Amino acid sequence: MSRARDVVEVVARALADRPEAVRVIERPGKGQTVVELSMAPGDLGRVIGRQGRTAAAIRTLVTLAAEIDGTKASVDFRDDA
Repeated sequence: MSRARDVVEVVARALADRPEAVRVIERPGKGQTVVELSMAPGDLGRVIGRQGRTAAAIRTLVTLAAEIDGTKASVDFRDDA
C-alpha cells in the first residue's frame, strides 16, 4: 500500500457517514498510480465538496504523498450507485 492510498482512505473514512462502505483501490495508470475511491452515494457528494474544493484538496494531498514515495498518483472518484 502506498501513502497516497492511505491518505485517500483516511480522509474519506473521516468524512463519510458510512465509513464501512469506503473502498479504495490502487491500479497502475500511464506513468502513475491511479487511486480509485468509491463509497455510499450520499457520502460521495460530501467528499467531493462544494464546487469540488474538497476533492481538489484530496488530490493535492495525494500528489504530495506520492512525491514522498518518489512516484506520481491521481485520484478517481467513482459513483458505483
